[in-house]
Amino acid sequence: MLRTNLDFLSFIERFSTENADGNIALKNFKAGYRLIEQGDKISNIYIIKEGISKCFISEENGKDFIIEFLGKGEVIGELEALKKINCLCNVAAISEVTAYVIPDHIFLSLIQKSSEFTTILLQELSTRIIQTSTRASFQQLYTVEYALLKLLQLQADEHISISKDDMAAYLGISVRSFNRSLKQLIEKDHQDMPEFKSMMGAASIKKLVERLK
Repeated sequence: MLRTNLDFLSFIERFSTENADGNIALKNFKAGYRLIEQGDKISNIYIIKEGISKCFISEENGKDFIIEFLGKGEVIGELEALKKINCLCNVAAISEVTAYVIPDHIFLSLIQKSSEFTTILLQELSTRIIQTSTRASFQQLYTVEYALLKLLQLQADEHISISKDDMAAYLGISVRSFNRSLKQLIEKDHQDMPEFKSMMGAASIKKLVERLK
């Protein structure tokens, strides 16, 4: 639900310090700023230092589908740089984001010259495949209410605000269906559902829901 990669962050922080003239910049981006845009040509790769962004695909019908939320250490634009293709998706900041901006030629050079960097990148790509498969299984096994509860918990844990539109886009449902699920989540008695009890009680659910109003 929120991807992070502290190994990637540790490497790029160390590399940036040791190569101060390597044209790697640390920049701040306001909430809403698009780091990459679907269909555009890639020129920079980003590694998030602080903040959270969303990775999403915009469909021809105007609807968005959020693939994942990205946090500390997550890399953005690496597939496009490797394959030399235009951006497959959009990535936009949800909160204020601080990220290392790496020119694509430096990124590709690191892959060739640093076995440590290449290993971390391979592990990152492997983890994404595993998490994508896990998410698909999760959506089959659990109700929308449970996934919604996890999104609410994510907001509380990370002290961020995720809009109803974004939550619905992540769950793959309409905002109307989202509101209905939210109402059911508040009204439902979860005492006999261990998966809910393991996360929080009804009072906490109502408190989190207040953040959306």
